[in-house]
Amino acid sequence: MDLVLNEEEQFIKKTAREFLEAACTTKLIRAMEDDPLGYPADLWGKIADLGWLGMALPEKHGGQGLPLSYLGLILEELGYAAAPVPFHCTMITALAISQFGNDNQSSEILPQVVKGDMILTWAIIEKNPRLLPETIKSKAEADGDSYIINGTKLFVESFNSSQKCLVACRTSQPSSSNEGISLFLVDTKTAGITEIPLINMAKEKQSKLVFNRVSVPKSNLVGKIDEGWPIIEQILDTGTALLCTQMVGSARKQVDLAIEYAKVREAFGKPIAAFQAIAHPCADMIIWVDGGQMLTYEALWRIDQGLPASVEVSQAKAFCNDKCLAVGHHSNIIHGGIAFMQEFDLNLWFRRTNAMTMKLGTSFEHRSRVAKALIDQPGYVRLGASMYELADSP
Repeated sequence: MDLVLNEEEQFIKKTAREFLEAACTTKLIRAMEDDPLGYPADLWGKIADLGWLGMALPEKHGGQGLPLSYLGLILEELGYAAAPVPFHCTMITALAISQFGNDNQSSEILPQVVKGDMILTWAIIEKNPRLLPETIKSKAEADGDSYIINGTKLFVESFNSSQKCLVACRTSQPSSSNEGISLFLVDTKTAGITEIPLINMAKEKQSKLVFNRVSVPKSNLVGKIDEGWPIIEQILDTGTALLCTQMVGSARKQVDLAIEYAKVREAFGKPIAAFQAIAHPCADMIIWVDGGQMLTYEALWRIDQGLPASVEVSQAKAFCNDKCLAVGHHSNIIHGGIAFMQEFDLNLWFRRTNAMTMKLGTSFEHRSRVAKALIDQPGYVRLGASMYELADSP
């Protein structure tokens, strides 16, 4: 694995940075916080024209078929710009459809996603927010040529602006062969869905969804009946790794703002960056962001290679949860009291980073998964960055 960007990757990152610096101003970000839709349609159209929406989708459906790491570069820059667009939820759902959906689902939905004509989202989390199969209580029961869905989903991203939602439901009790969970593509305008807005710290558009006898055609099943949990695990791992790229981008912006401020803010006749009490936290912030970036792209590389990546994903998320949040705290301290005012630009990134730490698993959950992997495999030793091999018997 080579974490040094090649010429093509550098070009993608550079052009994304330049485009977003011009197209996504802090004025636009603040306007979208109060906008009913939550994202600027013209910016979304430009993102589609740049090819970002099809970057990791199959070529036969209008995409480019590039590795997830390329998509990570785009999401990192979206995080750096705090761009208010439903990119993450659309891409995660589209990737799931491209991998596990049938031909009709892929050919109908993916070309529209690539062109920017369709926004997607997914609904897995319920009252118990832990990402485990037993926490899914919403039910889907067969009824002729349809399934009837009843239940409640929480923290669904951009449901208000999406056209399709991938919903996880329980279709049978768990058994030795499967967890009894299935996935369905649901039209967001289907009768029986009640949406209740949930506004988080970042003022993003999230929703609580109540499904009351929502009828979904059997042809909308993604994957096989009762065998949806392995798909969900892959969705969660991919989604978490890509979320970490956004967190890294958001934290990087806060580092840049803090260091620049420390160079120009003077105290006792010299820049505050000259004092160890400021310089050392700046060094810490760089170390933390670079560390989170390396862990994240290692996880994406392993997913791209088809290698087991759950441990690496959890390492990245636990680290980014803690250290990207710490970056925000340090940056705020360096800026002093002005950083806690919502009118100050740094506050935009601080709130977004905080909100992302609560998505797709807390540090405790991800550390638990790493610990479980180590305990369950006592005969394995760690070699290099994150390769595990069976240790020789004593």
